Amino acid sequence: MTMQVPTIAEMKAKGENPEILFWVGCAGSFDDRYKRVTIAFIKILNKIGVKFAVLGPEESCTGDPARRAGNEFLFQMQALSNIQLLNSYEVKKIVTACPHCFNTIKNEYPELGGNYDVVHHSSYLKELIASGKLKVKGGEFKGKKITYHDSCYLGRANNIYEAPRDLIEALDADLVEMKRCKTKGLCCGAGGAQMFKDAESGEKEVNIERIEEAIDTKAEVVAAGCPFCMTMLSDGVKNKEKENSVKVLDLAELIAISESL
Repeated sequence: MTMQVPTIAEMKAKGENPEILFWVGCAGSFDDRYKRVTIAFIKILNKIGVKFAVLGPEESCTGDPARRAGNEFLFQMQALSNIQLLNSYEVKKIVTACPHCFNTIKNEYPELGGNYDVVHHSSYLKELIASGKLKVKGGEFKGKKITYHDSCYLGRANNIYEAPRDLIEALDADLVEMKRCKTKGLCCGAGGAQMFKDAESGEKEVNIERIEEAIDTKAEVVAAGCPFCMTMLSDGVKNKEKENSVKVLDLAELIAISESL
């Protein structure tokens, strides 16, 4: 299957406007593991004929890590540059697979002049299924135990708890919850720019604590909707030497695999 990934510059040059701008994010562009999530999501969009575009080489970091790490000046530089670009293309709707990008563009860009309809890919995929545009079957996940890890920036920060779970249930999978979930969910350990610094002294890494809870559910798949969570959970699985029995997959990957895309 040949993937069609037009840039917004190419589309605008033809006098066309995309239905959505897919904000790929740093991880989706450069992290080898999360590139597979980008590909899975694009395959879904291609399959159902969604008219989308990406910024391509014009896309830059949203500034989220800079602000979380305390560098407000760098955040504002990055944000204002992105807003100027998005506004020049008259972007209306943005979909992203990263809750950090989602939260920053949705909640923090408006005060700097960037007002867009911003949607996380879990909510967008749920919309597509609800409207009948995307039809899913369980495939290899039918009846399998899947647990879902709530990303902090998706859950507590933006109150999105049901869309990811609805996607898992649409696959006829057996959704099993961890002890700490939804509003009481435990962070993967990467938020607040913690992913980019050395661990502090303590008895246990946060991601090890979290993956132990996931393993306790006896789930075969740990579903995630965030690149930071993906990295931390995957590292936790490796630490426990469970790579052969527990898979960490993004929600878009679950759908792409179930549809054999």
